[in-house]
Amino acid sequence: MLTDTHCHLYLEQFAGDIEDVIQRAIETGVEKMLVPGMDLETSRQAVQLAETHPNIFAAVGYHPTDMQKFNAEDFDEVCRLAEHPKVAAIGEIGLDYYWVKETEKRMEQRKNLLPHLELANKVNKPVILHLREENDAETGDATNDLFNILAPWLENLNALKSRPGVFHSFNGNLESAKRAMGMNFFIGITGPVTYKKNDSQRELVCQLPLDSILVETDSPFQTPVPHRGKRNEPANVGLVADKIAEVHQMTREAIAAATTANANRLFRWETHS
Repeated sequence: MLTDTHCHLYLEQFAGDIEDVIQRAIETGVEKMLVPGMDLETSRQAVQLAETHPNIFAAVGYHPTDMQKFNAEDFDEVCRLAEHPKVAAIGEIGLDYYWVKETEKRMEQRKNLLPHLELANKVNKPVILHLREENDAETGDATNDLFNILAPWLENLNALKSRPGVFHSFNGNLESAKRAMGMNFFIGITGPVTYKKNDSQRELVCQLPLDSILVETDSPFQTPVPHRGKRNEPANVGLVADKIAEVHQMTREAIAAATTANANRLFRWETHS
Protein backbone atom coordinates (compact mmCIF):
# COMPACT_ATOMS: atom_id res chain seq x y z
CA MET A 1 0.00 0.00 0.00
CA LEU A 2 1.18 3.50 -0.92
CA THR A 3 0.55 6.94 0.56
CA ASP A 4 0.47 10.12 -1.53
CA THR A 5 1.49 12.72 1.02
CA HIS A 6 0.90 15.75 -1.22
CA CYS A 7 -1.87 16.27 -3.80
CA HIS A 8 -3.98 19.38 -4.53
CA LEU A 9 -7.23 17.63 -5.41
CA TYR A 10 -9.41 20.76 -5.08
CA LEU A 11 -7.84 22.47 -8.11
CA GLU A 12 -9.85 23.04 -11.28
CA GLN A 13 -7.91 20.35 -13.14
CA PHE A 14 -9.91 17.78 -11.14
CA ALA A 15 -13.30 19.52 -11.28
CA GLY A 16 -14.80 17.14 -13.83
CA ASP A 17 -13.71 13.76 -12.48
CA ILE A 18 -12.52 14.04 -8.89
CA GLU A 19 -14.36 10.90 -7.75
CA ASP A 20 -12.81 8.88 -10.58
CA VAL A 21 -9.37 10.23 -9.67
CA ILE A 22 -9.79 9.18 -6.04
CA GLN A 23 -11.12 5.75 -7.02
CA ARG A 24 -8.21 5.15 -9.43
CA ALA A 25 -5.78 5.94 -6.67
CA ILE A 26 -7.43 3.48 -4.30
CA GLU A 27 -7.51 0.78 -6.98
CA THR A 28 -3.78 1.20 -7.61
CA GLY A 29 -2.96 0.71 -3.94
CA VAL A 30 -2.93 4.27 -2.59
CA GLU A 31 -4.42 3.85 0.86
CA LYS A 32 -4.17 7.48 1.99
CA MET A 33 -3.89 10.91 0.37
CA LEU A 34 -2.98 14.19 2.03
CA VAL A 35 -4.40 17.37 0.50
CA PRO A 36 -2.63 20.59 1.57
CA GLY A 37 -4.29 23.98 1.29
CA MET A 38 -2.68 27.05 -0.26
CA ASP A 39 -4.89 29.78 1.24
CA LEU A 40 -8.08 30.01 3.29
CA GLU A 41 -10.45 28.92 0.53
CA THR A 42 -8.39 25.93 -0.61
CA SER A 43 -7.80 24.95 3.01
CA ARG A 44 -11.58 24.83 3.43
CA GLN A 45 -11.86 22.74 0.29
CA ALA A 46 -9.17 20.35 1.51
CA VAL A 47 -11.05 19.85 4.76
CA GLN A 48 -14.31 19.26 2.86
CA LEU A 49 -12.63 16.53 0.79
CA ALA A 50 -11.29 14.94 3.96
CA GLU A 51 -14.71 15.04 5.60
CA THR A 52 -16.33 13.21 2.70
CA HIS A 53 -13.62 10.62 1.91
CA PRO A 54 -12.19 8.28 4.53
CA ASN A 55 -8.90 7.89 2.60
CA ILE A 56 -8.23 11.65 2.43
CA PHE A 57 -6.70 13.93 5.07
CA ALA A 58 -6.10 17.67 4.92
CA ALA A 59 -3.48 20.28 5.76
CA VAL A 60 -4.23 23.98 6.11
CA GLY A 61 -2.23 27.16 5.60
CA TYR A 62 -0.95 29.76 3.16
CA HIS A 63 1.44 28.83 0.35
CA PRO A 64 4.32 31.33 0.17
CA THR A 65 3.25 32.51 -3.30
CA ASP A 66 -0.26 33.19 -1.96
CA MET A 67 0.84 35.41 0.93
CA GLN A 68 -0.79 38.45 -0.71
CA LYS A 69 -4.08 36.92 0.49
CA PHE A 70 -2.87 36.62 4.08
CA ASN A 71 -4.63 38.70 6.73
CA ALA A 72 -5.27 38.28 10.43
CA GLU A 73 -9.01 37.62 10.14
CA ASP A 74 -8.63 34.87 7.54
CA PHE A 75 -5.71 33.34 9.40
CA ASP A 76 -7.94 33.07 12.47
CA GLU A 77 -10.22 30.91 10.34
CA VAL A 78 -7.24 28.80 9.25
CA CYS A 79 -6.41 28.33 12.93
CA ARG A 80 -9.93 27.10 13.58
CA LEU A 81 -9.68 24.69 10.65
CA ALA A 82 -6.38 23.41 12.05
CA GLU A 83 -8.30 21.96 15.01
CA HIS A 84 -10.42 19.79 12.69
CA PRO A 85 -9.96 16.08 13.46
CA LYS A 86 -9.05 15.25 9.86
CA VAL A 87 -6.43 17.96 9.52
CA ALA A 88 -3.12 16.13 9.86
CA ALA A 89 -0.64 18.97 9.20
CA ILE A 90 -0.07 22.69 8.68
CA GLY A 91 0.79 23.52 5.09
CA GLU A 92 1.68 24.04 2.42
CA ILE A 93 3.87 26.75 3.93
CA GLY A 94 7.45 27.93 3.46
CA LEU A 95 9.53 30.19 1.24
CA ASP A 96 9.51 30.66 -2.53
CA TYR A 97 12.18 32.87 -4.08
CA TYR A 98 11.60 31.48 -7.58
CA TRP A 99 8.32 33.27 -8.23
CA VAL A 100 8.73 35.99 -5.61
CA LYS A 101 11.61 38.31 -6.50
CA GLU A 102 10.95 41.50 -4.53
CA THR A 103 12.85 41.86 -1.26
CA GLU A 104 9.81 43.29 0.52
CA LYS A 105 7.58 40.38 -0.51
CA ARG A 106 10.22 37.87 0.54
CA MET A 107 10.30 39.55 3.94
CA GLU A 108 6.51 39.23 4.04
CA GLN A 109 6.81 35.49 3.37
CA ARG A 110 9.23 35.07 6.25
CA LYS A 111 7.08 37.15 8.60
CA ASN A 112 3.88 35.27 7.78
CA LEU A 113 5.57 31.90 8.08
CA LEU A 114 6.09 32.47 11.80
CA PRO A 115 2.41 32.29 12.91
CA HIS A 116 2.02 29.09 10.88
CA LEU A 117 4.89 27.52 12.79
CA GLU A 118 3.37 28.70 16.07
CA LEU A 119 0.06 27.17 15.01
CA ALA A 120 1.71 23.83 14.27
CA ASN A 121 3.20 23.78 17.75
CA LYS A 122 -0.10 24.76 19.33
CA VAL A 123 -2.16 22.03 17.62
CA ASN A 124 0.70 19.48 17.68
CA LYS A 125 0.61 18.87 13.93
CA PRO A 126 3.69 18.76 11.66
CA VAL A 127 4.41 21.23 8.88
CA ILE A 128 4.56 20.70 5.11
CA LEU A 129 7.36 22.95 3.88
CA HIS A 130 7.71 24.44 0.42
CA LEU A 131 11.23 25.59 -0.45
CA ARG A 132 12.13 26.92 -3.89
CA GLU A 133 15.21 28.93 -4.73
CA GLU A 134 15.61 31.68 -7.30
CA ASN A 135 16.38 30.09 -10.68
CA ASP A 136 15.65 26.67 -9.12
CA ALA A 137 19.14 26.56 -7.61
CA GLU A 138 19.88 23.67 -5.25
CA THR A 139 20.68 26.06 -2.41
CA GLY A 140 20.81 29.79 -1.72
CA ASP A 141 19.09 32.56 0.22
CA ALA A 142 15.74 30.78 0.57
CA THR A 143 17.40 27.69 2.04
CA ASN A 144 19.47 29.75 4.47
CA ASP A 145 16.50 31.89 5.48
CA LEU A 146 14.25 28.87 6.04
CA PHE A 147 16.76 27.02 8.21
CA ASN A 148 17.38 30.21 10.19
CA ILE A 149 13.64 30.46 10.87
CA LEU A 150 13.27 26.77 11.72
CA ALA A 151 16.17 26.54 14.17
CA PRO A 152 14.65 28.61 17.04
CA TRP A 153 11.22 27.11 16.39
CA LEU A 154 12.59 23.59 16.77
CA GLU A 155 14.29 24.51 20.05
CA ASN A 156 10.91 25.35 21.57
CA LEU A 157 9.06 22.27 20.34
CA ASN A 158 7.92 19.55 22.69
CA ALA A 159 5.85 16.74 21.19
CA LEU A 160 6.69 17.70 17.60
CA LYS A 161 10.46 17.65 18.04
CA SER A 162 10.75 14.07 16.78
CA ARG A 163 8.43 14.68 13.79
CA PRO A 164 8.37 18.39 12.90
CA GLY A 165 7.40 17.93 9.26
CA VAL A 166 8.49 17.31 5.67
CA PHE A 167 10.42 19.24 3.07
CA HIS A 168 7.93 18.81 0.23
CA SER A 169 9.20 18.00 -3.28
CA PHE A 170 12.77 18.40 -2.18
CA ASN A 171 15.01 20.01 -4.79
CA GLY A 172 18.06 20.82 -2.68
CA ASN A 173 21.49 19.31 -2.34
CA LEU A 174 22.70 16.53 -0.06
CA GLU A 175 24.06 18.99 2.49
CA SER A 176 20.62 20.61 2.90
CA ALA A 177 18.94 17.20 3.02
CA LYS A 178 21.27 16.08 5.79
CA ARG A 179 20.62 19.30 7.67
CA ALA A 180 16.86 18.76 7.39
CA MET A 181 17.09 15.12 8.42
CA GLY A 182 19.29 16.14 11.34
CA MET A 183 16.33 18.22 12.49
CA ASN A 184 14.09 15.11 12.13
CA PHE A 185 12.37 16.36 8.96
CA PHE A 186 11.32 13.95 6.25
CA ILE A 187 12.24 14.46 2.60
CA GLY A 188 9.42 14.40 0.04
CA ILE A 189 10.22 12.94 -3.39
CA THR A 190 8.05 13.72 -6.43
CA GLY A 191 7.85 13.07 -10.18
CA PRO A 192 11.07 14.84 -11.24
CA VAL A 193 13.07 11.90 -9.85
CA THR A 194 11.82 10.01 -12.93
CA TYR A 195 12.91 12.64 -15.49
CA LYS A 196 15.57 11.42 -17.88
CA LYS A 197 18.01 14.30 -17.33
CA ASN A 198 17.56 14.49 -13.56
CA ASP A 199 20.54 12.35 -12.57
CA SER A 200 21.38 14.69 -9.70
CA GLN A 201 18.04 13.99 -7.98
CA ARG A 202 18.50 10.24 -8.36
CA GLU A 203 22.01 10.50 -6.93
CA LEU A 204 20.57 12.40 -3.99
CA VAL A 205 17.81 9.84 -3.42
CA CYS A 206 20.37 7.06 -3.52
CA GLN A 207 22.05 8.63 -0.49
CA LEU A 208 18.88 9.20 1.53
CA PRO A 209 18.01 6.64 4.22
CA LEU A 210 14.67 5.00 3.56
CA ASP A 211 13.35 5.97 6.98
CA SER A 212 13.46 9.65 5.93
CA ILE A 213 11.66 9.47 2.57
CA LEU A 214 8.04 10.23 1.68
CA VAL A 215 6.52 9.79 -1.79
CA GLU A 216 4.30 12.52 -3.24
CA THR A 217 2.69 13.44 -6.54
CA ASP A 218 2.04 17.17 -6.02
CA SER A 219 -0.94 16.54 -8.30
CA PRO A 220 -1.85 17.96 -10.74
CA PHE A 221 1.78 19.09 -11.18
CA GLN A 222 5.15 17.35 -11.65
CA THR A 223 3.79 14.33 -13.50
CA PRO A 224 6.25 11.41 -13.56
CA VAL A 225 7.49 9.59 -16.65
CA PRO A 226 5.89 8.05 -18.72
CA HIS A 227 2.92 10.43 -18.28
CA ARG A 228 4.95 13.65 -18.21
CA GLY A 229 3.06 16.46 -19.93
CA LYS A 230 -0.32 15.18 -18.75
CA ARG A 231 -2.25 15.97 -15.60
CA ASN A 232 -0.77 14.28 -12.57
CA GLU A 233 -2.92 12.36 -10.09
CA PRO A 234 -2.39 10.28 -6.93
CA ALA A 235 -2.50 6.98 -8.81
CA ASN A 236 0.90 7.95 -10.25
CA VAL A 237 2.64 7.93 -6.87
CA GLY A 238 3.63 4.32 -7.55
CA LEU A 239 5.82 5.55 -10.42
CA VAL A 240 7.77 7.67 -7.96
CA ALA A 241 8.11 4.67 -5.66
CA ASP A 242 9.30 2.56 -8.61
CA LYS A 243 12.13 4.97 -9.38
CA ILE A 244 13.20 5.09 -5.75
CA ALA A 245 13.12 1.29 -5.72
CA GLU A 246 15.34 1.21 -8.81
CA VAL A 247 17.82 3.64 -7.30
CA HIS A 248 17.98 1.72 -4.02
CA GLN A 249 17.91 -1.66 -5.79
CA MET A 250 14.84 -2.75 -3.86
CA THR A 251 11.30 -3.79 -4.74
CA ARG A 252 8.37 -1.40 -5.05
CA GLU A 253 6.75 -3.29 -2.18
CA ALA A 254 9.69 -2.51 0.09
CA ILE A 255 9.63 1.18 -0.84
CA ALA A 256 5.85 1.33 -0.43
CA ALA A 257 6.07 -0.28 3.01
CA ALA A 258 8.88 2.03 4.14
CA THR A 259 7.36 5.28 2.88
CA THR A 260 3.90 4.40 4.18
CA ALA A 261 5.37 3.63 7.60
CA ASN A 262 7.17 6.99 7.46
CA ALA A 263 3.92 8.79 6.61
CA ASN A 264 2.17 7.01 9.48
CA ARG A 265 4.94 8.08 11.84
CA LEU A 266 4.84 11.70 10.70
CA PHE A 267 1.13 12.34 10.33
CA ARG A 268 -0.28 9.88 12.87
CA TRP A 269 -3.39 9.21 10.83
CA GLU A 270 -4.98 7.14 13.58
CA THR A 271 -5.49 10.29 15.66
CA HIS A 272 -7.33 12.02 12.80
CA SER A 273 -9.80 9.33 11.69
